[in-house]
Amino acid sequence: MDVLLGNLPTIFALITTGVFAGLLAGLLGVGGGIVIVPVLYFLFQSFDVSPQSAMLIATATSLATIVPTSLSAIKSHHKKGNVDFNLLKSWGVYILIGVIIGSLLVTEYGGQWLSVLFGVVASLSALNMLFRANKTSKADSLPGKIGQRVIASCIGFFSAMVGIGGGTFSVPILTAYRYPAHKAVGTAAGIGLIISLPAAMTMLTFGVTPDDAPIGTYGLVNLLGFLCIVPLTVIFAPIGAKLASIMDAKLLKKVFAVVLLITGLRMLTQLFI
Repeated sequence: MDVLLGNLPTIFALITTGVFAGLLAGLLGVGGGIVIVPVLYFLFQSFDVSPQSAMLIATATSLATIVPTSLSAIKSHHKKGNVDFNLLKSWGVYILIGVIIGSLLVTEYGGQWLSVLFGVVASLSALNMLFRANKTSKADSLPGKIGQRVIASCIGFFSAMVGIGGGTFSVPILTAYRYPAHKAVGTAAGIGLIISLPAAMTMLTFGVTPDDAPIGTYGLVNLLGFLCIVPLTVIFAPIGAKLASIMDAKLLKKVFAVVLLITGLRMLTQLFI
């Protein structure tokens, strides 16, 4: 009981993270990882966890939370016929190769440089939301087999390293090649499962728990964070989707993009401040 009471601020903050991530995922259609990683990164530091350890644990914990949420998303999108299983079969092995390499690099050499990498990804994602959301592509179809294999491997590699499910990369890439947007989003849920499950298991099994890790951390995954975030993300994502129908989602997405850009730049500059 004393341990529980002593960690109530951490538990409350993790619960708030789950609510926030779920609402934004439903409201704006953004992946939970792009929200969860920076929130956990700064949250863990507020509890005297070093930036290096905070980034490692935030990345691994985010990937773990994506496993159940991606399963739920696949089921939902499959009912609407928006999951391209042929593409998943074609890309799956190459995504997995990228994921394994990226995950092992994180467990062996992870540190503050990961926050720089996430900062770059977050900043580019924000700029994409702000300036390229309504742009049309000149490409008529996906590239050949070699090109697709390179794309799939890179999506797996970078997504595993920064703790996101792949939608941040796969949706813009697929739509850039005139791939139907609704199928890109649905298929991204499948890509998220291919990325998150092996990546989370690798970081849980092979990751060495930092000495300053917050309570409930095994390997590099904070199981307390997982248990607090996942149920609330699942509960609040549909609420966010309903709010999107009565609010100006486009304006909110621009506001979120600005906040994400500021967050990304803050993570990039933390090394020098």
